[in-house]
Amino acid sequence: MSTVQAPPAARELILRLIPQLSRFEGSDLIVTSPTNGAELARLRFDTSAEIEAKIAAAVRAFEVWREVPAPQRGELIRQFGNKLREHKEDLARLVTLECGKILEEGRGEVQEMIDICDFAVGLSRQLYGLTIQSERPHHVMQENWLPLGPVGIISAFNFPVAVWSWNSCLALVCGDSCLWKPSEKTPLTALATQALFESVAQNFPGAPEGLSSVILGAVEQGNQLVEDRRIPLISATGSTRMGKAVGPKVAARFGRSLLELGGNNAMIVTPSADLGVAIPSILFGSVGTAGQRCTSTRRVLVHRSLIDKVFETLKSAYLQIGSSKVGDPLDSSTLVGPLIDEMAFDGMQKALDAARPHAVEIVGGQRVLADRYPGGFYAHPALVRLEKQIASVHEETFAPLTYVIPYDTLEEAMRMHNEVPQGLSSAIMTTDVREAEYFKRHSDCGIANVNIGTSGAEIGGAFGGEKETGGGRESGSDSWKAYMRRQTSTTYFGKDRPALAQGIRFDV
Repeated sequence: MSTVQAPPAARELILRLIPQLSRFEGSDLIVTSPTNGAELARLRFDTSAEIEAKIAAAVRAFEVWREVPAPQRGELIRQFGNKLREHKEDLARLVTLECGKILEEGRGEVQEMIDICDFAVGLSRQLYGLTIQSERPHHVMQENWLPLGPVGIISAFNFPVAVWSWNSCLALVCGDSCLWKPSEKTPLTALATQALFESVAQNFPGAPEGLSSVILGAVEQGNQLVEDRRIPLISATGSTRMGKAVGPKVAARFGRSLLELGGNNAMIVTPSADLGVAIPSILFGSVGTAGQRCTSTRRVLVHRSLIDKVFETLKSAYLQIGSSKVGDPLDSSTLVGPLIDEMAFDGMQKALDAARPHAVEIVGGQRVLADRYPGGFYAHPALVRLEKQIASVHEETFAPLTYVIPYDTLEEAMRMHNEVPQGLSSAIMTTDVREAEYFKRHSDCGIANVNIGTSGAEIGGAFGGEKETGGGRESGSDSWKAYMRRQTSTTYFGKDRPALAQGIRFDV
């Protein structure tokens, strides 16, 4: 139990963003900051009856909201985007305070929310179907996209607000209502975001009560959402283990699940690579957000002719980062903040212990700043040189841990790249167009980048991956279709007896 209290400035920030915090206070959950273990709030979980009431309210809200014209629904999201612009700095600071990412990345996360609002506003006038040519005279076929229903959103701690916005902004312009179960590690950012949304929705004509709500809790509360037949879509972001539990339960009731799960991402560095491009990309991908992105670069597959040079360059950078760039995420000179908690640090040590017998060399990996922040788990980024890809590398580790592994041919590199069970993000560093195209066609990941890193994505592209990453797609492109139902409609406008399809005759 935390004995360190957050400074008054932190408390003022929380109350400024969540003016009705007292409504949520209780003894079920002590929310602490990963920066120093300080207590931020004490919250209560929603009861089963309260969750039932929120689901029922979401159903009623959907029945109203689906009748509102889509461009008008987009106007609500436009106003919400402007509200986020007004409160960007405060919300970014709360993200940093609660999940530990550096402030610059906190600002970037809120900017993602603003960007998806802009995307969704445009989308509200482009929910296009098709006109399909019929084989029968005087018939017209159409493909219509219609609102789906209440959407359950389960989000993870590492992007505590951006991933919710990817889902909710699209769902809301598509005519759905939303129920959000945030990570119990980052509930305050969810309550703050919900408060900002409510401040817009309550003054918006046509926006019903219950259009968006937050459910506080852990596995039990999330499970109530997952198993409820009134929620046709569950969008869940988190570990593969979580996805293996959620997916079958939703499928058993014939619901849909949109799963955005683990990653174990690799970058291939070819002999033709521009190392001035490759090295910075590896560094941000590997240690940005303390390695706690699903798109973090975990494996660097380097051509044997470059392995010594690349490893030594990375080693120098890792030593510099570990000695001077790990620290308070609110400090502008910090590049790597804390891990989310002790469990994450222990997971990093377990992975290092598994690799140690096989390693050529290990740099970093130890806990740092424990004397200054006894309640925070800061880690010196770890760099592990291996001679081959070992079994433990196949497991995702959510920490600043990078394996550097040699290869001889591009075909060998692709085999190593694809043999892990996850399939989210991938990258190649090359100036050879043939290598780039070969890579794009053979990477089994949902994201395949050329000459940029594995980490980070723009909202215009569909985000997600294959295999144990879950197959879901969020954010841009045609991801909106996940939040709607497809209907094929045929209309006959002739005067004579209509023909049957495939030339069938059925005369009576």
